[in-house]
Amino acid sequence: MNSEILFPFQNLDAYRVARELARRVHTAKIRDRELRDQATRAAKSCFLCLCEGLPNEGAAMRHKYFVEARNSLAETVGALDLAAVIGVVRQEDADAIQQLGSRLRRMLTALLR
Repeated sequence: MNSEILFPFQNLDAYRVARELARRVHTAKIRDRELRDQATRAAKSCFLCLCEGLPNEGAAMRHKYFVEARNSLAETVGALDLAAVIGVVRQEDADAIQQLGSRLRRMLTALLR
């Protein structure tokens, strides 16, 4: 995508990691319908809450969106962990998402300070 047309927050690492996390959850093809739905909705929510919070100038609203993003991230990681333990997703996919999730959690924690 042409960087001249991007919103400023689209160049941030947190944005890119959250986007990649959502992409990886989607492409993991969790074989349990309920867990797939839960994980993909949570990953999308994490990304979209981050997108709402990053350009927001009000401290209280930024905090609200970043807390929601962090909560959705925890739900995403939990769903993938459960999917891996019950054998409905490849462990390699769950591990990659876990790594992205850990990285994003640190970023969200920093944004909440």
